[in-house]
Amino acid sequence: MLLLTGATGLLGHAVVRRLVANRVPVRCMVRDPRRLGPERVRVQLSIGDLADPSSWRHALRGVDTVVHLAGGARDQPRATVEELNGLAAYRLLRAAERAGARHFVWITPLGATPHHPMRMQRAKALAAQAIEAAELPTTTLAHSLVYAPGDRHLRWIERLGYLPAVPLVGRGIARTQPIWAEDMAAAVLAALENPQGHRRFELAGPETLTQREVVRLVLAAAGRRRRALPLPLAGLRAALRAEETLAGPTSLITWDEAQLLAVEMLSARGTSDAEALGVTPRRMAAVLGAGAPRGWRIRAA
Repeated sequence: MLLLTGATGLLGHAVVRRLVANRVPVRCMVRDPRRLGPERVRVQLSIGDLADPSSWRHALRGVDTVVHLAGGARDQPRATVEELNGLAAYRLLRAAERAGARHFVWITPLGATPHHPMRMQRAKALAAQAIEAAELPTTTLAHSLVYAPGDRHLRWIERLGYLPAVPLVGRGIARTQPIWAEDMAAAVLAALENPQGHRRFELAGPETLTQREVVRLVLAAAGRRRRALPLPLAGLRAALRAEETLAGPTSLITWDEAQLLAVEMLSARGTSDAEALGVTPRRMAAVLGAGAPRGWRIRAA
């Protein structure tokens, strides 16, 4: 039996579909089964919450592999970003060891360090140190920006395209190597094979794109061309912090989420680790069905 967390997220949806198609026995630990869509009748369900370790007991019963994809870039009513991304991963690993699991697979952003400017990356980096010291075999999948047509991030960019100018976080020069969620999911399934020791794969797409280039590409796919409007980080931080104070959990976007567009997630290995897992990541323009605007140069990874 395989336990999957984060099954209702962008990557989790792609992973659970592939597991079901491959007839892998799957148990999904979720807070709201309705968010699983049609897959909810094809998997075992366990109601659980990352913020409540006592709810994991049933989820881990009889499990030999744990695939941990859950996390979050904003504080939740019952848990902070640090608890969701760091402490929960550590606790789930220890619970998996006690339950007799034989393989722990999890994801972390590329470039995460204990001194990173983002809370989520700092928490992930600290969790990584504990996971690398675990007794059971572990697989770490360090990823660049994960996307899919119509995902929350890309929809937000498309909506901003109705404005005369599209705001950028900072100068829009932060670089990522975007990887399609379906390619990432294929890599996750391949990483389940032959667990041994502590393995780490860096998963990135075939292009290095700045935030500005990603925005232009998404708008091109939507049939729009707009000017970019760089927003100073200090002013944006103050504005979003004020919004969080006023709106609380209903904030449209938090400062931590906005920072995801202003930090670099790069791998010097390019696509080699994905290819070692049998996956050839596709270009973002090909996935979105968009051509690059005239005069727009894309640097190869």
